[in-house]
Amino acid sequence: MTPSVRRCFGQPSWRLHSDHVDALITRLGGHIAPVTFRLRGGRAVQPYAVAPWAERNETLPPELPALLRVLRGDFFCLPFGVNATPFRGKRYPPHGETANRRWSLVSLSPDRTPYGNSPSVLRAQLTIGERDARVDKVVTLVPGHAAVYQTHLISGMSGSMPLGHHALLALPPRSPGGFVSTSRFVHGQVLPTPFEAPASGGYSRLRPGNRFRSLRRVALIYDPQGTRFADLSKLPPERGFDDLVMLTADPRLSFAWSAVTFPGEQYVWFALRDPRVLRHTILWLSHHGRHYAPWCGRHGPVLGIEDVTAYFHYGIADSVRPNALSRQGLTTAIRLRRDRPTRIHYIMGVVATPLGFGPVKAIRAVPGGIAVCPLRGTPVHADINIEFLRTGVIA
Repeated sequence: MTPSVRRCFGQPSWRLHSDHVDALITRLGGHIAPVTFRLRGGRAVQPYAVAPWAERNETLPPELPALLRVLRGDFFCLPFGVNATPFRGKRYPPHGETANRRWSLVSLSPDRTPYGNSPSVLRAQLTIGERDARVDKVVTLVPGHAAVYQTHLISGMSGSMPLGHHALLALPPRSPGGFVSTSRFVHGQVLPTPFEAPASGGYSRLRPGNRFRSLRRVALIYDPQGTRFADLSKLPPERGFDDLVMLTADPRLSFAWSAVTFPGEQYVWFALRDPRVLRHTILWLSHHGRHYAPWCGRHGPVLGIEDVTAYFHYGIADSVRPNALSRQGLTTAIRLRRDRPTRIHYIMGVVATPLGFGPVKAIRAVPGGIAVCPLRGTPVHADINIEFLRTGVIA
């Protein structure tokens, strides 16, 4: 029986479901959203953002990249970045073919039948670039886990490549709408060049290239005295601006994490990764700062959490050549080998929290899962197979 395809926000999508998660994966670009997580007591939450033009099924210019037509949820980028500069005679689309081209479904189980005690698994495949090069996408839902497990297997490719995940979270429009926090980082920096230009209809407020040690103290552009700072840990960001910063995880960590607390909705969204594979977290703070098409001043508040190995969002040419970060020994591209497939494992999930649960201080591995620890108060437990990040196996 051929798995069913349903149209959601203008895109044919496959449905993957379990007792705790209901996810739609677009055929074009492999974007995962909407995703409904069911928490204790039957409460449902949908953390991921969908572009407003996709929600309205607008007619868009034919030259618009597929990435922007689909834009939603989480998607895998290879090569990661805008890729404005051709590399070795080839021009890649923004965030690569994996986020723009049509995936072929290999298998989906279960499809129409009810889920049981076994994991629900979607397998899709994309042939890209050079001959015999391909990416296999495996999305798995585990009974009892409010989480999405992903593996991307890259085979038949050689050379250096920036890559990673690009998640988009919808934020509450009013303050205090949430808090963002990450595991320990060794380098924090605002995008070195201006992210937006007023002459083109875009606005940013963070000082390009500014280095920082805490998200709570990041320098502003228009502050000649140097006495005012942005607190990026509090959400939503200030309305009217789009900004980009990057945090480099400490590679000594057993796993790295990013977390967003939604106190009004009483849950935490989290992403887990191996910091030796996906070295950096890019935070894209988007709150109606882009007034050119298709954004038109209506995108936000959205937080992009982009766990990558790349040189900011510049793309393959800047990431594989020597750059300011690689000269410091901070990896900005992954070495691929044609004779040895590369596996990228990633976990995204949610956990219910009590009233008053604030910013996440730490996420620790504990028997049977993880403990999500607030700055003050009692940790909450999430059923997660953390060993998946190392082995790719879900027991």
